[in-house]
Amino acid sequence: MNWRVILWGIGLQIIFAFFIFIVPAGGKLFLVINDVVVRILDSAGAGTRFLFGRLALPPGTSNSQGETSLGFFLAFQALPTIVFFASLMSALYFIGIMPLLIRGFAYLFTRLMRISGAESLCAASNIFVGIESALTIRPYLDNITRSELCLILTAGMSTIASSVLALYVFILHGQFPTIAGHLVSASVLSAPAAIVMSKILLPESDVPRTMGEQVVPYYERESNLIEAIINGANAGVRLCVGIAALLLAFLGMVALVDLGLGFLGGWINTGFGWNIDWSLRNLLGYCFYPLGLVIGIPHSDVLEASRIIGERLVTTEVQSYQDLAHLMTTKGFHHPRSSVITVYALCGFAHLASLAIFIGGIAALVPARTKDLAKVGPRALLAATLACLLTAAVAGTFFTTKGSILLNP
Repeated sequence: MNWRVILWGIGLQIIFAFFIFIVPAGGKLFLVINDVVVRILDSAGAGTRFLFGRLALPPGTSNSQGETSLGFFLAFQALPTIVFFASLMSALYFIGIMPLLIRGFAYLFTRLMRISGAESLCAASNIFVGIESALTIRPYLDNITRSELCLILTAGMSTIASSVLALYVFILHGQFPTIAGHLVSASVLSAPAAIVMSKILLPESDVPRTMGEQVVPYYERESNLIEAIINGANAGVRLCVGIAALLLAFLGMVALVDLGLGFLGGWINTGFGWNIDWSLRNLLGYCFYPLGLVIGIPHSDVLEASRIIGERLVTTEVQSYQDLAHLMTTKGFHHPRSSVITVYALCGFAHLASLAIFIGGIAALVPARTKDLAKVGPRALLAATLACLLTAAVAGTFFTTKGSILLNP
């Protein structure tokens, strides 16, 4: 067990959370980041309003012609913002801003935690991108160890991509004005958490090829900025279609499972005189109940929060964030800490669909490692889930001291 990784990983989380939640300058920086993301999101809405008209208007808003919103439509209001953000990230990659940030975080992880340069670079990349992060270390994928593979999968599933961050901001901004800043904070916090949990569940037993080295990101640079924007937009369209397909498939499968559970559960309730909701969401809520208590969710809110956190495992974080927004709109939580901790716990791709996507994506790059990927995959999903919970626990700890400004600026 590499205790340097564990201590420095948790230490980096604590230092960053202390700066954001306690230090006044950190709180101001947090609000600046939140404001920038929200303004960029407003700009992204120009294209959706042009294409879809009233269907693109968020609830409670109107356009210059006096037309009012028809309500919330995920397909017409939230998903199209992914195309804009994917294009923006591609442009930032082309002009060199994103590679500079990624190399900075990778240098920090390598020097402090003494892990391999390849896994440091991939973990740092996952703060900003998703499955594409594996491409940054493509030349090294053939020879990385099983522990490195586990970390790569864990980092991918315990963070979120910048392109889908806009989707979650759109869903929750009305109920949570500073949600953008919290999502950026959660993605940064989850990178060292992913390293910690991955190395606990699958410690390194070999000597990685890039141990202690600084690895330069590998990516194919476009010929000009316009091409980068076009390629980013096309990638965003594919991502939108992929998300829509996953929601259609997995929500339908969950409904089918609930149908079977309800049928069997009805017999059990009748036989024992119980009154239990045998839905998958409710059962997962009970499974995550003790974990909800451990990460600091107040007792009065822990059951509702645990249901939302637990359902992500099978329904994806998009559905969980929608359910969180609905809960905050209707009855809400009894304590503001509950919403903050839940937002941080959900900020990651830690679900079954994502596991299949990451294994399939990396296996396509290195088919010879498919067997290893399949073996470490379930452990990586567990590590990613625990990493998200660790991030939520750290955020909840510091939020209790000074959190009001980070809810309503």
